[in-house]
Amino acid sequence: MSSTISGNTEKFAEYKTLKVTIEQSIAHIELCRPAELNSMTTEFWSELPDAVRTIDEYVLARVIVISAQGKHFSAGMDLSVFANMGKDFQGEPARRAEKARRMILKLQDAFNALEEVRMPVLAALQGGVIGGAVDMVSACDSRYCTEDAFFCIKETEIGMTADVGTLQRLPHLMPQGLVRELVYTGRKMGSQESKNCGLVNHVYPDQETMLSEVMKIAQTIASHSPMAIAGCKEMLNYTRDHDVANSLNYIATWQSGMLQMPDVMEAMGAAQEKRAPIFKDLLP
Repeated sequence: MSSTISGNTEKFAEYKTLKVTIEQSIAHIELCRPAELNSMTTEFWSELPDAVRTIDEYVLARVIVISAQGKHFSAGMDLSVFANMGKDFQGEPARRAEKARRMILKLQDAFNALEEVRMPVLAALQGGVIGGAVDMVSACDSRYCTEDAFFCIKETEIGMTADVGTLQRLPHLMPQGLVRELVYTGRKMGSQESKNCGLVNHVYPDQETMLSEVMKIAQTIASHSPMAIAGCKEMLNYTRDHDVANSLNYIATWQSGMLQMPDVMEAMGAAQEKRAPIFKDLLP
C-alpha cells in the first residue's frame, strides 16, 4: 500500500460512527454505535460518504458490504441532528430556506455516494431499519436481511416528508401502491413481506448466517472483472433513470471505449484451464 493510500485509510480508525475493515478485496463498513441503535449523528453524514469515496478513489476493494453492530441496523436520524435543525429555523425566511436546502442536499449526497462509487454496495440488515436507514439502504445495489428485520418509513409519523432518497428510490424497487401505503401509514414491513415485494434478495435466520452468506456473494462479485462489474453498475443505474433507446445508445458508446480484450481473454482462458481468473484492479 502506497504512503498516499495508507495516509487516507488511517482516518478510518478515527471515525466515530463506522468501523471499516478491508480483506480479500471486500470492504466491510459497520455502523458501530449499537448502544445508540446506530442512529445517524452529524459525524455519520460525513463519515459514510468519505469512507465509500475513499475506497473507490484508491481502489481499496471491489465490493462494499454495509452492516451494523447490535440488535438493530439503525434507528435513522439521531435526535441531535433534529435539534440542530430546529435551532436553524430562525432569521430571514429566504436565507433560512436557502441554508436548509443546502443542508438537505448534503444529507442526500451521503447516500448518493453509494450509487456513484464504481463497486457494488451490499447491505446486510437486522432488526429495525428505520427512517433515514431506509433512505440509506435504498441507495445500495442489493439488500439482505434477517428474519427479525423490519422496515419503517418513520418520517411521516413525525410530521415531515422523507427527503434523503426513500421517495425517489423505493418506487424503482417495489410496487408503487405498496410504497405509497408504507409512506402514508408509517407501518412496519417485516422481513418476509420485504422479500416478497423484492426489496430484499434473501432472508436469513440470524445475523451471523446472513453476514457469512453475504460475504460469499461479495467474494463471487470480487472474483469477476472489476471493469465488467463497474460497467454493469453504471448501465443499471443509467437504465433506471432513462428510456430504453437512450440506454441502448449509452451502452453502445460505453463499449466502444471500455470493451477491451485482456479481461475477456483472461476469463475465457481461465475457464478452459479450469482455474480462477486473475483480473487487474481498476485504476485509482
